[in-house]
Amino acid sequence: MSNLSIRAPLAWLGTGGLTADVQIDLDGGVIASVGRVHPVPEDTDVLAADGIVIPAAADRHVHIGLADPAAVLARGVTAVRDLGWPADSIFPLADLSELPNFDGPLIRAAGPMMTVPGGYPTRDGWAPPGTGREISGPEEAAAAVKELTAAGATAIKVSLNAEAGPVPSDAELTAICDAAHEAELPVTTHTQGAGQVERALGAGVDELAHTPWTHRLSDDVVARCAATMRIVSTLDSLGFGRDTPALRTALDNLRRFHDAGGTVIYGTDLGNGSIPPGIHTRELLLLREAGLTNEEIVLALTRAPIEPGAPADLIVIGRDPLRDLAAFDDIRMVVRAGRVAPQPAVG
Repeated sequence: MSNLSIRAPLAWLGTGGLTADVQIDLDGGVIASVGRVHPVPEDTDVLAADGIVIPAAADRHVHIGLADPAAVLARGVTAVRDLGWPADSIFPLADLSELPNFDGPLIRAAGPMMTVPGGYPTRDGWAPPGTGREISGPEEAAAAVKELTAAGATAIKVSLNAEAGPVPSDAELTAICDAAHEAELPVTTHTQGAGQVERALGAGVDELAHTPWTHRLSDDVVARCAATMRIVSTLDSLGFGRDTPALRTALDNLRRFHDAGGTVIYGTDLGNGSIPPGIHTRELLLLREAGLTNEEIVLALTRAPIEPGAPADLIVIGRDPLRDLAAFDDIRMVVRAGRVAPQPAVG
């Protein structure tokens, strides 16, 4: 594979403002150098960017088995984290995504959600058999974490959906967190129903896989979450473009979480309803409604900054997203692991 250099009249490298006349040299799947335009070796392909170069996006909450990976990549998302799918299909797909000819984003996966017999998502129509990993007791919970770690999980997801069925006990939840942290894996959770966020806090969960939406969290709980957890946004999945009570509650919770200094990251729950593949502008606009600045939103979306040693994942868009988030509706080129991704045919 030839090396690639991209020359751009403007680039946003991941911090600060726009930089003019930038050349980004790619060495296979990593960025080799970033600087002013300069000569390149004869065996290097040079592309002139028709727009502004910025880092590619990562979506930290997807169900990729319910989506088209090629469409996800074509719309600027070069890495995803799957948060709930059967182990026997998602981990092989994640391995396949490492190959240079994979037409889709890099996939990292949690595997099945940890739950209890009859708990969410074992009885939900969207979830194929095996999407939930049922456990009974703290010892079995810890063993299941070790099993998923050995299979390739990059996070452990726990179902605390008390509105859909039984949920793990405090002892089981603590055992899951302890085993995951011993394996140096974060724990993310679907919390739904009164008291479930508080239980997650008490057990040491690292992340909420959705912005809480079932009820307004107290200011004290919000402050405690902001100090120890991050939240994956998934706001549009609460209304799919409509203004719903659940969305209003989530926006209020996320606004106060952000104001308290909490870390918000971009995720869409792709595979749920009408969420489109790739960068979802409506999700970004909802993040702005929750009080994040445009720069904070773009950072929440960014896989990695454009700097030497970082993944060679870039996109070219038509205008400055720090001024106008709708710029993400005009994606002109996607580079993943040093290769230009095919764009879908128009018409």
